[in-house]
Amino acid sequence: HVRLEESGGGLGQAGGSLRLSCAASGRTFNFGTMAWFRQAPGTEREWVASIRWSTAIRDYVDSVKGRFTISRDNTRNTANLQMDNLKSEDTAVYYCAAKDSGIFSSSPDAYEYWGQGTQVSVSS
Repeated sequence: HVRLEESGGGLGQAGGSLRLSCAASGRTFNFGTMAWFRQAPGTEREWVASIRWSTAIRDYVDSVKGRFTISRDNTRNTANLQMDNLKSEDTAVYYCAAKDSGIFSSSPDAYEYWGQGTQVSVSS
């Protein structure tokens, strides 16, 4: 049974930083792609960033480029999202997602595995 568990959410200040982690368990081989999505109240789930596990190639939504960094730790089987220069519009529930394919996708439907989400709130 595959499980993804997010941690590190909370309250941040505009211009500040937060770091999210996603720990994967119940699987003995790596995913193809891990990603972070977010969802603010009344909006659709939005893709934020992806990383290809084998090559560490990354991609980001334009609104976070230069501010967020996705990374992965092979030894700990975790994916991280470093969020710097936070803005109030970053406030959302952040979800870790994973899929077997290494092909990037911004569609939530492409991901087989999901965490429960962690709240990030940014005060201005």
